[in-house]
Amino acid sequence: MSRARLNLFIQPEHAKRLNELAIKKGVSKSSIIAAALASWLSPDSGDQREAAIAKRLDRLSRQFERLERDQNILIETMALYVRYYLTVSTPVPEAHQDAARAQGKLRFAQFVEQLGRHLQRGRSLVRDVQEEIQPDAQWLDIPQGSGEQP
Repeated sequence: MSRARLNLFIQPEHAKRLNELAIKKGVSKSSIIAAALASWLSPDSGDQREAAIAKRLDRLSRQFERLERDQNILIETMALYVRYYLTVSTPVPEAHQDAARAQGKLRFAQFVEQLGRHLQRGRSLVRDVQEEIQPDAQWLDIPQGSGEQP
């Protein structure tokens, strides 16, 4: 099979990476360039590449929408809690502030401990709330590997 000789100019960093890849794979630089060019010029390759990119973008869009939804739930929950807390809490007299701080530290430590246990179970409080509100809804569409378990 005859081959055409080409003299190409590429960026020095690309030349370095090409050389490293050829050494690592144990093949010639020409064979790497030929395979890359064949892939680039293949009519099916472009369609497959575009389909793969579109599929990945769709998945990323769904993940982003879930993150946005969860963030909105978190913001609303926090705002509701702060409003409630500020409405029902009374100021602590100055004579009791040290005791209140000590009690606050203890409660916070208990909160952190409980949060740690909850996270170790792999469940999401947001998901639990969503399932309570709409038990028939499809909240289980999170891909595996995200840290969430249905």
